[in-house]
Amino acid sequence: MPTIRTLMAIPVLVALLGLTTAASQAPASPATDPELARFVTPDRAPAAALLAREESGPRYAHAESARTGPAGALGRADHFRAGSVTKTFVATVVLQLVAEHRLSLSDRVETYLPGLLREAGDDGRRTTLRALLTHTSGLHDFAEDTGGTVPLTPPQAVHIALTHPLADRGRFAYSNTNYVILGMVVERVTGRSYAAEVRRRILTPLRLTGTSFPGADTTLPSPHGRAYAADGTDVTDLDPRVAGASGELVSTLADLNRFYAALLGGRLLPPGELRTMRDTRTAHGAYGMGLFPVKLPCGTTVWGHNGRISGSYVRTAATVDGRRVLTFRVNTDGMADRDPETALLTAEFCPRTP
Repeated sequence: MPTIRTLMAIPVLVALLGLTTAASQAPASPATDPELARFVTPDRAPAAALLAREESGPRYAHAESARTGPAGALGRADHFRAGSVTKTFVATVVLQLVAEHRLSLSDRVETYLPGLLREAGDDGRRTTLRALLTHTSGLHDFAEDTGGTVPLTPPQAVHIALTHPLADRGRFAYSNTNYVILGMVVERVTGRSYAAEVRRRILTPLRLTGTSFPGADTTLPSPHGRAYAADGTDVTDLDPRVAGASGELVSTLADLNRFYAALLGGRLLPPGELRTMRDTRTAHGAYGMGLFPVKLPCGTTVWGHNGRISGSYVRTAATVDGRRVLTFRVNTDGMADRDPETALLTAEFCPRTP
């Protein structure tokens, strides 16, 4: 999963939802949440907010530093770039196609995209869809070369990856290249782009009206806040082709919670495919297919994905049944301190002792 960098002095927006709680229903809570306070220090984020649905009902809390001004105000319905959270959507479509017997996880890339991986020897004939989904293909991550800032076509991204030798086949090595190729496979099998298939199969049925695939559109839908690179540069406008099927998605906090609740709750995949999605054995416990588990200090395991793209860091986590879902978003990609994230997940998913 992508590395998180140092949290810069940029506004933070955190949301914690159940299934379909409306943000406007959440009453305000005192701005003293200890987990939120860890995101807000004079030298880091000037603002943070949390939206929660709990057994006692929904709640909203926020925290601000003394430096917070207009740039620190982020709306609860803001659109943002979700980065690698896109991978969960793409993996869901691939597994739907598996359930429909239109492809198999043991199929080779060569079957659908002849010659695409020939630059890596016979790998097109050996690399399976399972290996792509679980990041065990050994293909180099093209984004390590581009820094996630260069717009590319899918073949161009794959070509960059193939200028590097393969890593050990079968070893987990997170690579955006894998999901770019999966997007190409979806298009070859269905005759429609991966974005069109996600819209048809997921966004429309779940009414995820705040989620979109912008293609080459560099702007964000309204409303939206600002996005900042690790050095503080405003990168709100960004060409999504820097990531493609590995990270193009634009979404909202409420939509991401609704999606993961539906997915883990069994509304998007048959039981067998959902079990396969959560099976981490191929990646030696590190990753399933578009999902990864995190075992919290109390022993509870949550499932979800994170996403980092220039100007944005997003994290969604949920119980295995999707009944409780947490999503938070930071509007900078410069976040490396995992402690606040772990504290937030632990506070939500671990039983509290008196």
